[in-house]
Amino acid sequence: MTFLYMLLGTVLSFIFLIIVFVPMERVFPAQKNQPFFRKAWFLDLCYFLGQYLLWGSVVYFVLSYFADWLTGIVPSSFRDMVQSQSLWVQAIEVIVLSDLLIYWGHRLQHRIPLLWRFHKVHHSAERLDWLAAHREHPLDSIYTVGLINLPMFIVGFPMEVLAGVIAFRGIWAIYIHSNVRLPIGPLKKIIGSPELHHWHHHLDRDAGNYANISPLMDLIFGTYVCPDHEPEAVGIREDFSKNYIGQMIEPIVGKSRWNRFQKKFKK
Repeated sequence: MTFLYMLLGTVLSFIFLIIVFVPMERVFPAQKNQPFFRKAWFLDLCYFLGQYLLWGSVVYFVLSYFADWLTGIVPSSFRDMVQSQSLWVQAIEVIVLSDLLIYWGHRLQHRIPLLWRFHKVHHSAERLDWLAAHREHPLDSIYTVGLINLPMFIVGFPMEVLAGVIAFRGIWAIYIHSNVRLPIGPLKKIIGSPELHHWHHHLDRDAGNYANISPLMDLIFGTYVCPDHEPEAVGIREDFSKNYIGQMIEPIVGKSRWNRFQKKFKK
């Protein structure tokens, strides 16, 4: 019965995202004439289904397991003080703290080879749209979602704040990957947008724009990039598996072992 509820939720989420983002991508396209069923669409659908039906629950279980341990780090008096603030103030604090953590955590994903092995799954997408946002290795998701929610776990923000921020970040992540170019003028230095994040997905591994909701961290630390046009190409320069199973296993076992396994399997 639980699986049926998850399946229903997945279908409804898929329909909701199509209704919200497909019209935006048609009216304000970043890459004009990009078809709905573009290259690797089915691969990204596998990621979407895997995330909603399987990996999302695994990520939640891991984070929940460590949440109880993390809550003991901060004294209860400080936690009570934080929770006595208005929900709006708490929400802003959560966003700023998590943006700072995810900025540096994201930069490390691009610099440290072990982290990049998993993060490059996300960057392997050669076409960006709302569905490509879901291309993410589950171990990379645990790392990213853990960093984003770390301030909330440690400080002990109430569930109303947690649920709202988590839902907002989820939609925002999909939006900045969408095939949309909607210039917002000077606001682009305060609010993240697809035109910024598309450049993060440039073939250059250190292309910049590591922040999430707001580019302020990129501006502060000198990694803000925003040309007045779309990147000519996105993706990675490395040779990497093109299928779902390969992209799940290769980062774990390494490329040489995965290649040896494929050769034996073909025999």
